[in-house]
Amino acid sequence: MNILSLFVVLPVFMILFLFLCKTTKQIRAVMVTGASALLVLAATLVVLFVKERAASPDAEMLFVSSISWFAPLHITYSVGVDGISVAMLVLAAIIVFTGVFSSWNMDMAKEYFLWYCLLSLGVFGFFISTDLFTMFMFYEIALIPMYLLIGLWGTGKKEYSAMKLTLMLMGGSAFLLLGIIGIYYTSGHASMNLLDIANHLHIPYEHQQWIFPATFLGFGVLGALFPFHTWSPDGHASAPTAVSMLHAGVLMKLGGYGCFRVAIYLMPEAAHELGWIFLILTGISVVYGAFSAVVQTDLKYINAYSSVSHCGLVLFAILMLNQTAMTGAVMQMLSHGLMTALFFALIGLIYGRTHTRDIREMGGLMKIMPFASVCYVIAGLASLGLPGLSGFVAEMTVFVGSFQHNDTFHRVLTITACCSIVITAVYILRTVGKILYGPIQDEHHLHLTDAAWYERVSAVGLIVAIAAMGLYPSGVSDMISRSIAPIIEKLTNI
Repeated sequence: MNILSLFVVLPVFMILFLFLCKTTKQIRAVMVTGASALLVLAATLVVLFVKERAASPDAEMLFVSSISWFAPLHITYSVGVDGISVAMLVLAAIIVFTGVFSSWNMDMAKEYFLWYCLLSLGVFGFFISTDLFTMFMFYEIALIPMYLLIGLWGTGKKEYSAMKLTLMLMGGSAFLLLGIIGIYYTSGHASMNLLDIANHLHIPYEHQQWIFPATFLGFGVLGALFPFHTWSPDGHASAPTAVSMLHAGVLMKLGGYGCFRVAIYLMPEAAHELGWIFLILTGISVVYGAFSAVVQTDLKYINAYSSVSHCGLVLFAILMLNQTAMTGAVMQMLSHGLMTALFFALIGLIYGRTHTRDIREMGGLMKIMPFASVCYVIAGLASLGLPGLSGFVAEMTVFVGSFQHNDTFHRVLTITACCSIVITAVYILRTVGKILYGPIQDEHHLHLTDAAWYERVSAVGLIVAIAAMGLYPSGVSDMISRSIAPIIEKLTNI
């Protein structure tokens, strides 16, 4: 069996074993074992990928495998990875693993983890797929469980948030399906394989003019593209902790990855001609999301609007269409995935003890919960781009790459996006000062307990990953940059 298929097979086995579980202890054992196996598999894939890349430096994708699924429409189960895919698989494995520990005491644990595993299966399957239909199928598998996970296990306006998220993302899926059908038929309806379409077939420019916007918009909705971002803050605010971690940390990255892998890669001519439209929208996302976070008082809404800003920066960098900016976009996906997962894990920890997410009702938590508070400070520093943490290397790469364009349009947009760094510092430092320092607002908070062992496992795991990327970014950036080179070659040969 191809090693990549194990990323799909393991969640399936986890689902099957969960059906057999009778006790909470057995459920936890299955989830910890399965999530650990996925993490080890991701680490193994990195080692094997580096070795295979050294042996086959010119191969666009490695570990390629294909099985015919529906021959009349040339649909196949095709898998393969490059450095970008490997990075995304590692990110997903880390967040699935840490999310299990953040869900340690969930009600209806068996049902919850069944949907959690199905969501994980969709995410992993999407990142390994090289067939458009198979990719779309896994994309939908990842989206469907979100409705139940938020609607049943969420808080606040959970039914409204779950329905809004589902309707808006399914609307995006309709545009995406239209784009995939357009790609297939306008390229000669001979293959749905990404590599075949990119290297051996061609989509005429007159068709790219409508397929590119449909595809970019379809994926962009999941990437919180302005003005289709409004599902994200409500969905984040109502989702349970681990679902918020997966939602912001991995699921939203499917949007950026899809825009890069499908829209830009297969339709470079249209990306050059029409990208400026979406560049303006993503620039608005970056600044608008940051400004919106400043005025929020709910911890989850602050982080949710922060995610709109950071994910907007991903799409912004992709549309710059140069190697440095695109490398920064993928690094930003990794960095944001890790730090926003840490944020949501800690917000869930704080909410579970204080029973409030309103920063006006909290204060002095550094004295009461020192471990959780220090972790929150680290997450905040990563978000505002402190050197030595992942946020700095990702954002600097994005801005340096974006500033390589010497025309006024791109320079103005880049400078505007850079202003989001200052705004981010405002809401991060304001929140840290409000909830961690100052007078204690509620005397009942004096009796709160600090993080339990399973919550510490989740937080420490994410902090280690954030620090590792910040202190040794070259290993990640080199792997990503080499995988972007073929796409840049297509863009420059237009």
